[in-house]
Amino acid sequence: MARQPTQETVKPGVRVGVRTRSLSPDRLGFIRQLGATDIFVDHADTEEEPDDFNDRDGTATLAVGRDAIPTVEELTAARERIEDAGLRFTGIQSLPYSLYGDIMFDRDGKEEALDQITTLVENLGEAGIPILGYQWNPRGVVPMRTESVELRGGADGTGFDLDELEGFDDTDGLAPGLDRAYTEDEFWENYENFLETVLPVAEEAGVRMALHPVDPPVIEELGGIPRLFRNVENFEKAMELVPSDNHGLKLCLGCFSQMGEDVTEVLRRFGEEDNIVFIHFRDVVGTVPRFHETFVDEGNFDTVEAVRVLEAIGYDGVVIPDHVPMMTGDDDWRHRARSFTIGYLRGVVDAVESER
Repeated sequence: MARQPTQETVKPGVRVGVRTRSLSPDRLGFIRQLGATDIFVDHADTEEEPDDFNDRDGTATLAVGRDAIPTVEELTAARERIEDAGLRFTGIQSLPYSLYGDIMFDRDGKEEALDQITTLVENLGEAGIPILGYQWNPRGVVPMRTESVELRGGADGTGFDLDELEGFDDTDGLAPGLDRAYTEDEFWENYENFLETVLPVAEEAGVRMALHPVDPPVIEELGGIPRLFRNVENFEKAMELVPSDNHGLKLCLGCFSQMGEDVTEVLRRFGEEDNIVFIHFRDVVGTVPRFHETFVDEGNFDTVEAVRVLEAIGYDGVVIPDHVPMMTGDDDWRHRARSFTIGYLRGVVDAVESER
């Protein structure tokens, strides 16, 4: 089978990609059949992040986590397997909390974690994989969602209601495992130290780091844990803290929609500064403190208008469905809902491009 064309021969513009933990031949073949072009690989640690988006049944995974840093040879083999399926291995979707948690809290073990992350960045660069997504959010420590909601036709969508958030507090309202509350200044200092260590390595390796919002956003702290990347202003601060062309956003439209922001203005704001590395394309109904996720053709913002803005700012990169509802007959990866979303986004992208 012919391999995917090189980056230089790929048509520029908006491309539809997929996040997947599984790299099995069946999964890769299915993704190619859907017309997606780019693969972002999810880390293999499902136990620490018990949410609804884990792809727990995935096979032929690429382990990425604490004490599980893939070698250049392993990454290259995965890239070649993906290319043989007619796709591109564009990046690692995100780092697990087990890998960055000690850095975030400035705990024993942070130096080892930094060494592992910089090794991963170096290996990605050598293997020709250009993007590493990450977040600064203790997933698995503070809940991300509460009760699910019923969507059209009985589909299931995840929801969040701050009034329903319970079961993670212990004495003094602290999240499990914490012996004190942390300040926002502490978290900014720890984050700046992370950037000062990792970004020079990323620049040398030719890898772009992509920061994801905290989810749910807006809320300043939960369980004694500051939630830094909760608003537009803090993302701008993150980009200015240690300036680098190799640092940008994993811009989650759903999170900015949850903030109550005008998503098209957010795209213009960061897109015109070339700070968008890749995009999570999803939406919600409502805003913090109460919202639920929904189908890509419903929600707070206009999907078509958002793609028109991407076209207008000259965005040349990948949009990923990210979270999708659970439809009748879906597997753990939610293959039916993901297929609907990919097809819908490809149709919108094609329609917008035809307006040129």
